[in-house]
Amino acid sequence: MLTVERQQKILKIIQEQNIVKLQELTQLLDASESTIRRDLQELEDQQLLERIHGGAKKVQHFVLEPDMNQKTKAHLVEKQKIAQYAATLLQPDDVCYLDAGTTTLAMIPYLHAELRLKVVTNSVQHAAQLIERNIQTIILGGSIKLSTHATLGQAALQQLRPFHFTKAFIGANGIDLSAGITTPDPEEAILKQIACQQAQRAFILADASKFQKVTFTKFADLAAVEIITDSLQDAKRQAYLAETTIREVSR
Repeated sequence: MLTVERQQKILKIIQEQNIVKLQELTQLLDASESTIRRDLQELEDQQLLERIHGGAKKVQHFVLEPDMNQKTKAHLVEKQKIAQYAATLLQPDDVCYLDAGTTTLAMIPYLHAELRLKVVTNSVQHAAQLIERNIQTIILGGSIKLSTHATLGQAALQQLRPFHFTKAFIGANGIDLSAGITTPDPEEAILKQIACQQAQRAFILADASKFQKVTFTKFADLAAVEIITDSLQDAKRQAYLAETTIREVSR
């Protein structure tokens, strides 16, 4: 098992149980105590869990994930501006990954068949709208998460692994100088992580409300991505610009 997969499983177990013992993790993951201790230390360094004597526990400052309806209604104007700008970055014959999420969904009306795009997505809703626009589409298989309409699990992961993209457009629930780019669901996180790693350019689409927030699972470092947002508060702007490329569509 790869380190990232093992650590995602650890995070998922802690999310479900709140507290987990070291011995339990070694048995569930068929790994040595030293390996699990190293994983727990790395995850604690990322502020994704808190180590305790004999195990680890869930940290309590995470933002909970709203459902798709709640997401759709929030920050509509900002999302439209971000989506419209993101669509301008596409060039003819691009092969891109379009992550499940409301801001990436808002990109689709701005995508044109004349660009001859090939789009891979893990969203049933995205796939349906892409097909309506006569855009070549691959949807990842797997179980469907009802709250976000995203396909998840090993089937989706195995299908995604061989693909490479010119551009990936990824949603996020939290962007933080220390914790990096985060999302609440470990299974969604690993898909986002692989898509970012296998894209020549990875763009995070996130309105300003997502900054200074941490959710359960980290999937990218700030330095590994470019961020498209509406605007940043001046107090933190320079700190973020020192870590990553940020495009502010409303500034």
